Order: sequence, then C-alpha cells, then structure tokens
Amino acid sequence: MSGAGVRDDAAGATPAPRDVLVLGGTAWIGGLVAARLAARGDRVTCLARGTGGPAPDGTRLVRADRDRADAYAAVESTEWDEVVDLTSSAEHARTAVAALADRARHWTLVSTVSVYAAPARPGDDETAAVVEPVDLEDYGQAKAAAERAVTAALAGRRMIVRPGLVVGPGDDSDRFGYWPARAALAGDGPVLVPDAEGRRAQVIDARDLVDLVVDVGARRLDGVVDAVGESVPLADVLDLAAEAAGSTGERVVATDAQLTAADVRHWAGPRSLPLWLPHDAVGLTARSDAGIRALGARRRPLAETVRDVLDDERARGLDRPRRSGLTRAEELQVLAALG
Repeated sequence: MSGAGVRDDAAGATPAPRDVLVLGGTAWIGGLVAARLAARGDRVTCLARGTGGPAPDGTRLVRADRDRADAYAAVESTEWDEVVDLTSSAEHARTAVAALADRARHWTLVSTVSVYAAPARPGDDETAAVVEPVDLEDYGQAKAAAERAVTAALAGRRMIVRPGLVVGPGDDSDRFGYWPARAALAGDGPVLVPDAEGRRAQVIDARDLVDLVVDVGARRLDGVVDAVGESVPLADVLDLAAEAAGSTGERVVATDAQLTAADVRHWAGPRSLPLWLPHDAVGLTARSDAGIRALGARRRPLAETVRDVLDDERARGLDRPRRSGLTRAEELQVLAALG
C-alpha cells in the first residue's frame, strides 16, 4: 500500500472466533464496529461509560470511566486477540496501552485524517507529515498523540486507520444528510446551493469504514491507511441528493460572496451549507485513496449511501432541528434576498 508499509500477518488464515475488546462501542461508529464483530462470530466486550447508548446485541458491556486509574481493571487480565480503540483523548490512549498492550495480540486505532500537518494539500497520502501534538485540546493533535502512544507500545502489531469525513445512516453531525433531506423537504420548491465549480466531496460510508476496521484487525495488519472515499465533484453529491429525493425544484446557485454576505457558513454547524469549503481548502476533499484501494476494501456506490441516508433522514424527520445546515426558513430568507 502506498506509503503505509502495511504487513499482513494473517494472510490465508481461517477465520475463527476471537476475543475482541472495543474501547467504546456504544456510540455511532463504535457501536457499528462492535455489532459487526459480533455478527462475525467474535466474543466482543465493550468498555465504555455507557452514556452513548446500550452495547449492541451479542456483546458484553463493561462500564468504566477511562479518566479513572482503575478503568481497565475488569479487562486487563484477559488475553485479547484484538483491541479496537476509537478514543480522541491522548491520555486515554496512553493509559489503555499501558494497561493492555501486553495482553493484546493486535491493536487497531481509529484515528483521523486531521492528524496531517498540511491536510489541505491535494493528492497527499499516508506518507504526509503528521502534526506535532502540542495542544491536546485540538482534535487532530490529540489523535496524533494517541497514534504515537499506540505505535510506541505496539510496533509491528498495530494498525492505524485514519478516516476522512464519515457519513451514513445514524450520522448525527447532520452534514452529508442535509442535502438529500433538504431536496426531499423542498419538493418542487427551490433549493439554495453553493457554486460547485472546482469543488469536490470525499466521504466514506460508516458501514464501509467499519468493515475496514474489522478486516484489518482480523488480518492483523500493521501500518497506516487513510479511510477515504473517492474524491468526486461536489456537484455529483447535489445531483444524487436531488435524484434520490425526486426533487423537481430549481437549484439556485449563490456565489461565495453572496453566501458570505448572507452570513452562511462553510462546511458544518448552524446556518451552514454543509460540505461547502473555501477554494483554498479543496485538498481536504482530494486525498489519495490509493492506500485503501490497495487493501481491497469495499466502498459502496455513493448513490447507495445517499439513498440510505435519505431513508434515515425521513425516519428522523426532514424538518427536525439539525446540528448542521440552514433551516428551511433561513434558506428561504436567503433565497428571497438573492431575488
């Protein structure tokens, strides 16, 4: 794999039930990982506070606060075939490997592409420089410190998976889902969109990310991989969203200057147009996907993800309060101002 130096220690091995510890396992991605492992036939233990929801069926929940010194007391005497950690806390990563590294045959850390020092450089891969972890309150720097801790303790038997933007059913960030939901809500009415010229989108379906995490652990891979989707024109996402929703309304294109003047924000959060980025940040949506392709990972068609996300959005309510995007009332106000 390009730049990742991945080694496969279980190539050709016959799958067998394993003892797997998921550090997390009750929130969105962690819950999907735990459920997928259990469906595979593994004996899965989730160590979590349990505030993110129940552990998936077929798994065992050990309630623990990773801020406490005795957080791993209930699991540190077990020999684990695999440990999966999803933490964004450098301290939690350090204490976990201190307590469990000697008991783990293999370790998978779910990190982030935000660890890169120059994340907006188009075409970069896993060989790009990682940020120096100085401010551990910063998400990317904390993940970089977590990577260091895991690598120092488990060199030769650790896999670092760096996802880009993760989307799919159950995503409560409300970014990607905004577009199919808004197209469906608008119906034959107008939809405000940014100027998509020269802009791109790069997402990975959560279910494909989970399959990758499970696969690299089962194969006991050692290395680093960027878990990213294919980089596609942003216009493709807008087209697929409208198609899935059966939207027949006009898409009203606003320039960057018009959106800025209307106090519409980039990328995410309230009063934003999700996935819209400044032109100088295009590299955030144009990383190399050679590494994940080299591993043979499945990435479902974007159209499938859009359809499934729309089904999820309908179930949750198209007009519900959102963490990201414009309300329909805000959108109509901006459209009216555009004339």
